[in-house]
Amino acid sequence: MSDVGLINADSRVVLHFDLKLQDGSAADSTRVNNKPAQLKMGDGSLTANFEKCLLGLKAGDKKEFSLTADDAFGQPNPDNIHHMSRSRFGQDTPAEAGMIIAFTQPDGTEIPGIVRDVAGDSVTIDFNHPLAGQDVIFAVEILEIH
Repeated sequence: MSDVGLINADSRVVLHFDLKLQDGSAADSTRVNNKPAQLKMGDGSLTANFEKCLLGLKAGDKKEFSLTADDAFGQPNPDNIHHMSRSRFGQDTPAEAGMIIAFTQPDGTEIPGIVRDVAGDSVTIDFNHPLAGQDVIFAVEILEIH
């Protein structure tokens, strides 16, 4: 493992992370498939608040940070809730509450939406981050810094 010092704004970092809710339940983890995350600080993979937690850490460090909803994924935005016609969903992907469906945007990128409700011909899709409005615990283990 190369240790070139402390994480700074230009570092490339290899790390394991666990994202937990305040009740301790797991929301996301790189350990599930034992595939560490790799990121370049400032590339947008993590929000600025998550990146701030990493600054100054070195390889081998293990830390936990508690972030409020505003510092983590923000509050749910009512403008990110959309109502669509059930006819937009095919036989192979019927809309059912709780499903997460990827929607292709005009620029070709995909954005996940959670089906919140199906009533008659109307399907309510929530494009807010699934952890919006949640306080989280961000636990990291720094493996390498380049």
